[in-house]
Amino acid sequence: MSILVTGGCGFIGSHLVDKLIEKKHRVIVVDDLSTGKKANLNKRARFYRLDIQDEKLEQLLKKEKPTIVYHLAAQMNVRKSIADPVFDARTNILGVLNLLENCVKYKVKKFVFISTGGAIYGDGVKIPTPETATEAPISPYGIAKLATEKYLHYYHHQYGLNYTILRLANVYGPRQNYQGEAGVVAIFCNQLKNNQPVFINGEGKQTRDFVFVADVVSACLKALSDKKPNIYNIATSQENNIQQLVATLQKVSGRKIPVKHRPAIKGEQLRSCLNYQKIKKHLSWAPKYDLEKGLKETWQWFRE
Repeated sequence: MSILVTGGCGFIGSHLVDKLIEKKHRVIVVDDLSTGKKANLNKRARFYRLDIQDEKLEQLLKKEKPTIVYHLAAQMNVRKSIADPVFDARTNILGVLNLLENCVKYKVKKFVFISTGGAIYGDGVKIPTPETATEAPISPYGIAKLATEKYLHYYHHQYGLNYTILRLANVYGPRQNYQGEAGVVAIFCNQLKNNQPVFINGEGKQTRDFVFVADVVSACLKALSDKKPNIYNIATSQENNIQQLVATLQKVSGRKIPVKHRPAIKGEQLRSCLNYQKIKKHLSWAPKYDLEKGLKETWQWFRE
């Protein structure tokens, strides 16, 4: 099939592109390289350096005629979304609408949207959290992701566009950027590599559901077979706190990590862990990596 991946030079996007090409699909990548890296790009993908807000996006869809669109391009800095909600909305809402309008115009059959689990549900929900939990985002980033989910419902209702929404837990793995609004695993691996102490916000009792990037990509591929619109959590349903994360990283690296504590971040989510039973039942997906196995591969990549 002809498949368009927005954000295909990014951390998750580039792994997805590699797997799609391995499965002999024709892959077109759109990325403005604001956070993605050209070095991540598979040489067999057709690449367009473009912002999804750009009017030229229409020419691209008209020319390439993709059957499937995976949408991963996003302004993904939660703190930046709080500091500048308008900037966040330009990419994460207006950019998405530009893409969706053209998907309908050029008869895209399926739209797979990479959404967020943690930032959509908020605190005070059942753990592990099912997809039926009330969405209560407390950041413009989470609000924009939820808005896109609602727009997809509209585009399906109005134009018959089939979609799958994947709400990801805390993704980690090789190629993750340790700068900016990075995942804690990437930050810790980089500090460990450079023999620097790791900094924990507060006591380190806050929990996350860490899901390995290869498991996320396998869920993305499973989504292709879904005939009806659906929302799925992609997670491990294993709750690990930051202290446990550091201990496991020490174990897989064989290095002693000096730990320093700094004040807790006001408003930081205390617990996040998602239930993935729905996708297991519908599409037979389940994670294959536990935290130790995933950290081992991630640490190896950072070290090399």
